[in-house]
Amino acid sequence: MTLKSFRTRFDFRMGQSLAAVLCALLLTPGDTLLYAQQQDAAQEQPPPKIPNDQLDSLVAPIALYPDPLLAQVLAASTYPLEIVQLQQFLEKHKDLKGQALTDAVQKEDWDPSVQAMAAFPDLVKQLFDGIKWTTDLGNAFLAQQSDVMDAVQRMRVKAQSAGNLKSTEQQTVETQTVESKTVVVIQQADPQVVYVPSYNPVVVYGPPVYPYPPIYYPPPSYYAAGVAIAFGVGLAIGSYYHGGWGYNCGWGRNNVNININNNYVSHYNKTNINNGNRNNINGGNRVNNSLPGGNNNWQHNPSHRGGAPYSNRDTAKQYGGSARGDSLSNRQANARQNQGNRGGGQQAGSMDRGGAGLGASNRAGSGGGAQASNRTANRDGGGGNNIGNRQVQTNNSSRNTGAFGGSSDKARAQTTSSRGASSRASSGGGRSGGGGRRR
Repeated sequence: MTLKSFRTRFDFRMGQSLAAVLCALLLTPGDTLLYAQQQDAAQEQPPPKIPNDQLDSLVAPIALYPDPLLAQVLAASTYPLEIVQLQQFLEKHKDLKGQALTDAVQKEDWDPSVQAMAAFPDLVKQLFDGIKWTTDLGNAFLAQQSDVMDAVQRMRVKAQSAGNLKSTEQQTVETQTVESKTVVVIQQADPQVVYVPSYNPVVVYGPPVYPYPPIYYPPPSYYAAGVAIAFGVGLAIGSYYHGGWGYNCGWGRNNVNININNNYVSHYNKTNINNGNRNNINGGNRVNNSLPGGNNNWQHNPSHRGGAPYSNRDTAKQYGGSARGDSLSNRQANARQNQGNRGGGQQAGSMDRGGAGLGASNRAGSGGGAQASNRTANRDGGGGNNIGNRQVQTNNSSRNTGAFGGSSDKARAQTTSSRGASSRASSGGGRSGGGGRRR
């Protein structure tokens, strides 16, 4: 090969290389922009909705509760970390009853719906033991509130059609027309006394399309012959709920109503107003009445979320929090921001303990030191006793409760099952569950 031909071939190859580089430079920005647009479009897509059969299963354990109690459980379930703290508080202060208990929980920096749950220690324990289910319930209610209310109605109709839901001396069951909608309404027979129903979903509704939450249900021996739903001792709510129940179901619009005259709600409002935190009232609801009887439409208060991630980015964006799958640093930042938004002059503890940075940890003035700080990060969101993406460990023992495909802790179930037996023994042979003797 001559020197001239070599130079010619070299120049030709260099030209090809330069042309390829130039094409790459010209095409890459456009491809990058297209990719970014595709990613943005994917993120803008609404999250997939939970199917009806899964929603039916999710609400099955509480769908037959009286409307006021059902509404309060739905509201409280959106604050899973505070449910954990309430359970720890009740375990430490078993001596507190009635007004003394009301006064004590009002000093805690919890949402009113959680504070008011203190009147039902057995129910709080059920929510705590099945905290994964509780969290899933709250997340579903926030993301698909109307769909969750519809699921409750479907399950009530199913139980009613099977002959397992009817009026008793403890509650009244009526089919009503509310704003052109036909709904099954459950109320206490005596407005001042509430009975928490206890039932096994398989018995009441029949076999599920989607598995029911693996939480504790009383054994068949708990129920009288031919009875699908049992009731414990009625709770006189006067010493707890001054001003009436705090929550009720608005079936016409598929929402939850909140009574601002309720003892816990009123105290929370006054405390936050006195501390200049007027925007942190009932999740943004002002104290002026928007519904008859001193009622407002309930709204979720993200400052009480405690950094627990929401189920999807749309919901997280709506409430200014983090979503499952977000980075640890983002979740920590949102947790600190939520703690900073708390009113009432409460001091929040560090959110970055042990690198988890995701809890509502030691709060000053928590009276009993109710803490949810002993948590380990579980960013994979796998099975276990998760609040969002975290595994919760309390009292130096790990509770492992699966839900919707997760595994359940047999030891926990056995421990929980002893509640009914101990109550029956203490009541002179009468069986109990969810609060006392069966009637």
